[in-house]
Amino acid sequence: MDKKDLLALLDNVVEENDTESLNRHSRVLVIDALNLFFRNFAMLGFVNETGAHVGGLGGFLRSLGTLIGRMDPTSVYIVFDGVGSTVNRKNLIPEYKADRHLTRITNWDAFDNIDDEHDAKINQLVRLIHYLQCLPVKTISIDKVEADDVIAQLSTILAQKYNSKVFIVSSDRDFIQLVNDNITVYRPIEKDYYTPFTVQEKFGVLTENFIYYKTLLGDNSDKVKGVKGLGEKKLHKLFPELNQRPITLQDLYDIGVARLKDNVIYARLVHDFEELEKSYKVMNLHNPMIDDNDREFISETIEELAPDLNTVVFIKFYNEDGLRHLIKNIEFWTQSTFKDLISYNK
Repeated sequence: MDKKDLLALLDNVVEENDTESLNRHSRVLVIDALNLFFRNFAMLGFVNETGAHVGGLGGFLRSLGTLIGRMDPTSVYIVFDGVGSTVNRKNLIPEYKADRHLTRITNWDAFDNIDDEHDAKINQLVRLIHYLQCLPVKTISIDKVEADDVIAQLSTILAQKYNSKVFIVSSDRDFIQLVNDNITVYRPIEKDYYTPFTVQEKFGVLTENFIYYKTLLGDNSDKVKGVKGLGEKKLHKLFPELNQRPITLQDLYDIGVARLKDNVIYARLVHDFEELEKSYKVMNLHNPMIDDNDREFISETIEELAPDLNTVVFIKFYNEDGLRHLIKNIEFWTQSTFKDLISYNK
C-alpha cells in the first residue's frame, strides 16, 4: 500500500466518525517494542561523545515520532515481552525460539564482543522505559506473556468493543493473521501496510486462513515445524481451499484424509496431526496465551488515560544520553509530535 492508499484509509476513519468527534479509541497505534528497538539497534551504529552506543534508544524514539506523524493516531500503545514470556509456548514445543539469542555481534564497529553488545541492549531498553514514561503513550509488559499475545488481545478488544482502527507496527509476520477491516499491520522492513486485500495479493490466501498457511509451512525462525516437504508453491497447489473459503484445523485434517493417495504431503499431515495441532496453538493469535487476570488488566489499561507529557524531564534525559542530532530541534519535535495525542487523552 503506498502513501496515497494510506491517506485514503485514514480518511475513511474520519468519515466513519463524522457523527461524533474522534476520541482516544478512534485510531490506535500499537507497536511491537522489541521488534522496533532491535531493528534500530542493528541499523544505527551511533555512539555519543562518551563512546557509548545509543543507536537503539535514539533510533526507537525517532521511529516513534515518524510513525505518529505518518498514522496520526489518537492513542499509542508500546508493548514489550514480559519476563519469562516464552514459558507457555515452550511447554508445548520445548524447541520454541531455542538458541535465538546466540547470534553474532550486530555492530562490530561499536562493540568488542557479544557480552558488551548484550549489556548495551539492556541498558538502552531500561533507559527507553524512562523516556516512554514521560510521553502520552501507554507502555505494557506482562510477566510470562509475549508481546504478540498482548498485542493480539489489545487489538481485538479495541476493534470489537470500540470499533477502533488499529495499526500494528511489527516486522513479525505472525501479526498478519489478525488483519481484518479494523486491524492493519505495518511492516517497517517492507514499508507496506497489510489489509485483507494485501494479504490475499501477497500470500494467495484469505486473511482468515493465514494462520493455517503458517501452520502448514511452520516457522523456522521460531523453531516451529510445519509439514515436511511442503513449500509455498506446493501449498497453493495442494490446498486451494486456503484462497477459496474460511476453513478450520479440522478441515485441514479432513482434506488430508480425503486425499491420502494423491500425495505424500497429505499422508504426513494426517500422520503428524498432533504435532501440527501444537504448532497451531503456538502460532494462533486469535486465541492468545493469556489468562483471565491478564485479559482484565489489558481491558483496564485501555480505559486508563495515558501519562501526561513531561517535556522537561524528557529533554533532560535526551541531553544526558548525548543523543544530540539524532532528533533535530528536540524541544519542537517533542511538542509537535505529541500535541494531538494530548488533545485526545481525555
